[in-house]
Amino acid sequence: MKTTFLKNCAIVFSLCGLLFYGIIYACGGDWGWDYDGNSSFTPETFVDKSYSPLFFSNYQYFYGIGFDTEHVTRFNDEVLSDWNGFLKGVCSPKLVRYFLLESSSKDVIVLRNYYATNKKNTSVVQWEKKLKLNDPKVKSFIQFMYYAQILESVSKSDSYDWTYENKTVFENREWLKAIEKKYETATDAFMKNRYWFQTIKGYYYFQSLHLAANFFEKTQASTPKNTLYYRGLSYIAGLEYQTKNYAKANYLFSQVFDKCPPLRVVAASCFHPQEQADWEQALKLAKTNDEKVALWAIEGYFGDEKLALEKIYALNPKSEHLHYLLTRLINIQEQKLVFDFAKKSISEIKSENKTAIDELTYEWVVKIAQDEKTSKTYLWHLAAGYLQTLKGNFEIAKISYAKAEQQMPSTPLAKSQLRLLRFMNQWYALEGINATNEIALLPDLQWLYLDCAKKTPENFRFYSASMLSKMYLSALYAKQGNLVMAELFNSKSGFYINPAQLNAMKLFLSKSNKTAFEQLATSIYGYNLNDINAYQAVEATFQNQIPQAIAFMEQSNYAKEKLYGNPFKGGIQDCHDCDHAEPQKTKYSLLQLLVIIKEKQNNLAVNKEIFSNAVLLGNAFYNITYFGNARHFYEGKINGYGLETYSRTDCSIAKMYYQKALAAAKTDEQKAQCYYLLAKCERNEYYTNKYKNNEYYWYWGNDEDKINFLAWNGFKELKNNYSNTKFYQEVLQECGYFKTYVEEGK
Repeated sequence: MKTTFLKNCAIVFSLCGLLFYGIIYACGGDWGWDYDGNSSFTPETFVDKSYSPLFFSNYQYFYGIGFDTEHVTRFNDEVLSDWNGFLKGVCSPKLVRYFLLESSSKDVIVLRNYYATNKKNTSVVQWEKKLKLNDPKVKSFIQFMYYAQILESVSKSDSYDWTYENKTVFENREWLKAIEKKYETATDAFMKNRYWFQTIKGYYYFQSLHLAANFFEKTQASTPKNTLYYRGLSYIAGLEYQTKNYAKANYLFSQVFDKCPPLRVVAASCFHPQEQADWEQALKLAKTNDEKVALWAIEGYFGDEKLALEKIYALNPKSEHLHYLLTRLINIQEQKLVFDFAKKSISEIKSENKTAIDELTYEWVVKIAQDEKTSKTYLWHLAAGYLQTLKGNFEIAKISYAKAEQQMPSTPLAKSQLRLLRFMNQWYALEGINATNEIALLPDLQWLYLDCAKKTPENFRFYSASMLSKMYLSALYAKQGNLVMAELFNSKSGFYINPAQLNAMKLFLSKSNKTAFEQLATSIYGYNLNDINAYQAVEATFQNQIPQAIAFMEQSNYAKEKLYGNPFKGGIQDCHDCDHAEPQKTKYSLLQLLVIIKEKQNNLAVNKEIFSNAVLLGNAFYNITYFGNARHFYEGKINGYGLETYSRTDCSIAKMYYQKALAAAKTDEQKAQCYYLLAKCERNEYYTNKYKNNEYYWYWGNDEDKINFLAWNGFKELKNNYSNTKFYQEVLQECGYFKTYVEEGK
């Protein structure tokens, strides 16, 4: 048997107490988000909610919850309901809630003293207006609360103790005697049951297995087998664990798991065979097949699902425990699947997935489905059909799904699950795609891509199937050379770098007579003509083809978007946030930027104000790179956002215009400015090349950096020839690189 439970889970296998209701404290570990990976098989379709934390999860100990946090709330609703039923007509539900969940011991003590002395005080008079104090049931309730709250002072303080070694011990022997006496003398069955549970709980916190077990043994036959009974049994199991009687503890926890659904998570947390011998001894303690089933049902969560399923099926094929273990088994098989269409062909992927599904698991599930001995045969037919699909047995899968349909419930989730698996069988069977296939696929694709995205039954796992179907169809179209349809179903990075592909996509998107299938493909695509035109505008700009850039931008709805900073500003420091926060008379739009760039290029063409126009053009082309304050210019759906766009580091066009400005400069101040701006371009080129050639882009701290920046030509010129300028002094104050260079005299 596989070793159960995780060693790094700090244990409270002993059931640390919670509120006086005896809510069991469990162990768990939060390993992040709930995650179903490649899963298209929804366990909630088939299995009772009490099993849901035990469903398979990649990253969480308990599916959906991470770890058990219901230590003080698990039974609140049931307890309130029970007491409201008992006190109906003599105590309002609001007051029942107050005493059980909100009141302090002071309120209870005041009323208890009244019952003991028959003397009223101001508080009693006030309570008399709200409660029928002389009613026997009210009196029983208050007296019970008095005793329960005494124990609560210990159990509540223990509710966040994750180790039982330092557990608070209840040492009030008088209370123990009194509460057991209350149990013995109680004539009302409801109250007797509650005093029974309090007695068990009291012995648990007294840390006496002997007293607790003796009391349990002599009373269990006459105690109703309700929730309180199994909560009490959990405390006995916890004491058995503390005394290192692991076999007995695990046997008892398995009974709790089997008979008390609200405590399944707790029992699973506490179930912990230390050695193989503990497990074997626990099995020997099981008196019936059902008790053996219970042990295998909980062990299967930690160990081998398939082995547990086989054992349970042999003992009782109608057991409900089979179903949650089957969903775990199927979900685990799903995680083995690979759909790497970027690196592998469709045939390679199918072959690998066929092999990935365990053959013995496949054969066994199919056999059990065919036997139809379980209580939910439709589940097994669905599971078999799904595995048959993944194994490439598409026609046999259809038969399994047909059988499942005849037997399964007509819930929205069940119907959606069947439809999804059937559809997966349909598209996964395709080896090519044509107009006939498209018509056949269309209704289910519309449902999967559009309807499911808007509204689906709770917990329905459709996302993975949606993504996989898109990738699969994309691969089919790519295989046939239809790159446009391939891109629509699964967008590829770099698709628009190829001019032929770009133009083909624009032509397709411009079609007015698209088929229904093409319309669907277009609707799920992440980009539209506006996005493509904006992309072309950006690309044309970085090629310094400004008239074309303007034409593309005018066809885009991005044209009016505003830049955050002044794109024509050239600062000593590249401080984007500073530039963005700076008051601006004009907020330039993307189109305005291009239009002004064109105007200044026209000025240069006729030799008009060459220096100022060249500097401003250099600033504009610098600022639209990654280093500038106008990088928003090139951000978009196709290019990406933020760090996705790090590649826009080429300052060569900016450098060209700065050189033009330098050639036209007439004063030392102008020349100093130009040399510094050129130095910034040199710096960016150096670091870009360095980091791109390094294993990590963001590597920093190499001593070579300090040496190499000292050799930048712009710095040399500025220091050697323009130290007399005002601009030199400004650079010296603001640029740490330059200051270091000057001070070290390199």
